[in-house]
Amino acid sequence: MAEGLRERKKRRTRQRISEAALGLFVARGFDDVTIAEVAAAAEVSVNTVYNYFESKEDLVLPPDEASPQRLADIVRAREPGESAAGAVLGRLRQEVRGRERQVGLSPGFGRVLEMMLAAPTLTARLEGLGRRMTDTLAAALSEETGAAPDDPLPRVMAWHIGSLHALVLGDIARRATAGERPEVIAERVLELLDTVESVLGERVLTYAVREERPCSG
Repeated sequence: MAEGLRERKKRRTRQRISEAALGLFVARGFDDVTIAEVAAAAEVSVNTVYNYFESKEDLVLPPDEASPQRLADIVRAREPGESAAGAVLGRLRQEVRGRERQVGLSPGFGRVLEMMLAAPTLTARLEGLGRRMTDTLAAALSEETGAAPDDPLPRVMAWHIGSLHALVLGDIARRATAGERPEVIAERVLELLDTVESVLGERVLTYAVREERPCSG
């Protein structure tokens, strides 16, 4: 369905607010910029900013992009014959090769990350987000595999998958803040993903393989 005029206008307004906010935050620091200053830079009212972003932190980590459902959604969307860990490894490789914003490989992300790490409320949100991703994935794996409520295996597998995800994002962050170019980071992180996969072990790599769809006849 084609995007309507109203939707396009709203998307552009949201993007203008986000870009204005990030520019100010990177230049002056997250804690030293007010919502009123963001609104003025984006040429909108303060109420308009809050209509699009419920909190100041959402300007940097919007819930639709920084979602605790991320890992669970990747696993739910996996192809027949693909395991839970395999799906996450595959998605990470795809995002790294594409140098996508989702994994912090867009141009200029290093400065944005430095700003985020200097703001306690943002670092706390990032840490909480990682925990919630793992918890949500554990619940999804438990439901899908029919595990008993007291079965620890889905939580253990979610921890392994969540840890590899955090390791990759952490390596990207370290390299980005050190000033490495996105193409260099991508190359190194793809090597890291190969190493991660080689040491995970068969139990993790073959857990929760999606069954093949039955042929229709």
